[in-house]
Amino acid sequence: MKKNVLLLALCQALAMTGNIILFTVAALIGQTLATDKSLATLPLALLQLATMSVIFPASMLMRRGGRQFGFITGILIGLAGAGLGIYAVFTHHFGLFCLSAILFGSFNSFVGFYRFTAVEVATDAFRSQAIALVMAGGVVAALVGPQLATWSKDWLQPATFAGSLVMIAILQVLSLGILLGLKLPRPVITELQSPGRSLPVIMQQPLFIVAVLGSMLGYGVMVMVMTATPLAMVANAHPFHEAATVIQWHVLGMFAPSFITGFLIARFGVLTILGWGGMISLLCILINLWGSGLLSFIVALMLLGIGWNFLFIGSTTLLTETYTPAEKAKTQAVHDFLMFGFVAFATILSGSLFQNLGWRAVNLAGIPMVVSILAAIIWLQQQQAEARQPMQEPIQPDL
Repeated sequence: MKKNVLLLALCQALAMTGNIILFTVAALIGQTLATDKSLATLPLALLQLATMSVIFPASMLMRRGGRQFGFITGILIGLAGAGLGIYAVFTHHFGLFCLSAILFGSFNSFVGFYRFTAVEVATDAFRSQAIALVMAGGVVAALVGPQLATWSKDWLQPATFAGSLVMIAILQVLSLGILLGLKLPRPVITELQSPGRSLPVIMQQPLFIVAVLGSMLGYGVMVMVMTATPLAMVANAHPFHEAATVIQWHVLGMFAPSFITGFLIARFGVLTILGWGGMISLLCILINLWGSGLLSFIVALMLLGIGWNFLFIGSTTLLTETYTPAEKAKTQAVHDFLMFGFVAFATILSGSLFQNLGWRAVNLAGIPMVVSILAAIIWLQQQQAEARQPMQEPIQPDL
């Protein structure tokens, strides 16, 4: 069981390393290929939309064919995206690179299910640790992704950055080899035959509501503040290399705590860790509102990453308690669809707020999101406390 979890964590690390390479070079490739330079980030926008759109088909495919079949299919789509992207760079074709980004986004839809698969192969006692270990793969990505992008970008000169896409393809081939050696459970016939409860019924559960709010709003606050941070630093006369340093600390904050988050959930409870995540995110916002020095940015963005880690892993753990095996595919899919949909909205909102109202407005907009998470946690605790209270026996009158 632990071997499977570790191999899934390795697959997650390889996928996220490829994503960081892609996010490092995609806008630069877009700027090189696009006639209208304002469209340089269009491939990344299309990637996010594709990730959100393919979540349901990816989940249903795994429900029918199994996790292993789904992950292998996703990697083949990713390899097609890498190949098309390399061709687009060589032929200087912006439209083909946009299509390549859509394929990469479709591949990412499958990657999001590694954490759920870790739950399925783990024991109940090891559930939160399994999720956290898979997410810990992001530490590897944060440390080596940018270096691999820089090292490989000139491999295929004069087609600059085509080599970085080759590196992504190599990482995907390594993941394919690992997946072929994994032994993951196949779909059970009873799971395929039973539709389970309807989505409206599942989504009305207090546990589901809090899980979605925790991941959706927590991810939204993280992306909104992180996206505007480099802009805010440049506006405050910080050089680019300092902004890059801040983002690296942020990414480490996002994934390094994963080595202990699962143990913290097992020790203190998932709602407590969710609460800590909300309070840490709120502390990040307060620091951003208080100062604009380099140290303030480093501490705030590192705290933002830690808060996201607690909220994301805690929410995923909570979500696993809301469905039966027959309901897992549609429940996981609707959760991630809502989460990534809100992330796309928060990304757009961040840029609009910063350009029109400034850095302070970006942070102030995050406060009601965090407060909503904390309020939802308190509400769920009250619901659970009321459910634990024994029903009082009616008093029989004396005759």
